[in-house]
Amino acid sequence: MFLMYENKTSNIVVEWKKPTHFPPHLHEAIEMVYVTRGTLELGVGSELYHMEKGDFGIVFPNMIHHYQVFGACESKALYILVPPQIIPSYMEEMQKYCPKNPVISKEYLHTDIVKAVKTLIDVEKDNNRLIQAYVQIIFAHVFSRLEMIEKEVIRGEDIVYRIVEYVAMNFRGKITLDKMAYDFGISKYVLSRLISKTFHCNFVSYVNGIRLNYALSLLDGTNESITNICYNCGFDSQRTFNRVFKERYRMTPREYRSKGYEK
Repeated sequence: MFLMYENKTSNIVVEWKKPTHFPPHLHEAIEMVYVTRGTLELGVGSELYHMEKGDFGIVFPNMIHHYQVFGACESKALYILVPPQIIPSYMEEMQKYCPKNPVISKEYLHTDIVKAVKTLIDVEKDNNRLIQAYVQIIFAHVFSRLEMIEKEVIRGEDIVYRIVEYVAMNFRGKITLDKMAYDFGISKYVLSRLISKTFHCNFVSYVNGIRLNYALSLLDGTNESITNICYNCGFDSQRTFNRVFKERYRMTPREYRSKGYEK
């Protein structure tokens, strides 16, 4: 899946995936994640939250979030993207508030949430009433269990959102910290520190993470040559593309495609 800034407003999306590093992004959907094996780090804003098997996390619409995996053991998680208009009774709260801590650990997770999450796997996508009922169950427990705070407290500077949008629009071309800082009218050192604090990586790693996720979508969903994919993603050489890809996924782009590797 390729996400940086994306509208998800029509249907619920349910995916079993092996968690991997996924760079900071935002979209209009509610995103829920339920870890069924291993561990996962969920980043929201500038904070990173550890998740174990059986833990549940939720990200409200238009909140910057990302995923990282540090454990040596293989992990697996269920990801659910829900358009917020499915639960109109919570729309006003979701626009203004978000969880102070987006993770509910296994020992505090109500069984109704677990049952609802697992049931959503098999619900027909056009059965909006049933989907709405199960999402309502989840949110009823989320709002009773999690402390809510104003989104602005988590978001901090609006510049963070400008960074995500700027990189999403420009990563396929030549993009530099100097040029970005000039366009924002701020010092590149201030910008560099902000990126490091918010995204837990430096500027180059963040941009390359966006490029790699775009590369995965092209490797999985098109027959484009690897050379074309390399340059379409913004890398200046295939050698750099191969090196960065292998550092992240422990295989070359060609090996990934030949194995039909699942992200």
